[in-house]
Amino acid sequence: MIVAFHKPYGVLSQFNKNPDYPDQRVLGECGLPEHLHPVGRLDLDSEGLLLLTDDKELETKLLDPKHGHRRCYLVQVDGQPDDLVIRELEAGGLQIKGGVTKPCKVKLLGEAPSLPERDPAVDVHAEARSSWLKMELTEGKNRQVRRMTAKVGFPTLRLMRISIGDLQLHELKPGESKLLIPEETALLFQ
Repeated sequence: MIVAFHKPYGVLSQFNKNPDYPDQRVLGECGLPEHLHPVGRLDLDSEGLLLLTDDKELETKLLDPKHGHRRCYLVQVDGQPDDLVIRELEAGGLQIKGGVTKPCKVKLLGEAPSLPERDPAVDVHAEARSSWLKMELTEGKNRQVRRMTAKVGFPTLRLMRISIGDLQLHELKPGESKLLIPEETALLFQ
């Protein structure tokens, strides 16, 4: 069983609450089957496509770095990166916590994408000076996208995973989930 879930901002990618943070939202509050477990993670302050499964083999195929599995993100950054910064992100070799980054694809978007509102919204002053990137990575180090953009001087303000392989998030609203049919599961590996 594989479920696609649009993880909202402020929800931890785990089912159990931490007793030290009783008000923290977790997956267990989102109506998801608790016998499933997340495939990878999205940080508390990240949004978007999260997969849950009970299939260990699938989890290995998606997470093991040797498979180089694609993940695509929309990233709002503080400031206006130029072509030199985009090439630096794409080239790989950035030393971040967790290791050195591999090459990736980065595109500066001409305008802000149409996304659901986030609560809380990005600060209005930061929003005014921000720009958007589309980043496609084949690795998933802890907080990697945020660490990459910060390393080149453009901290991430908002981060949304929009696809894994060719499986797109677009039809799910924040907090919604759906059971994947075999054709959709196949998209994960294209």
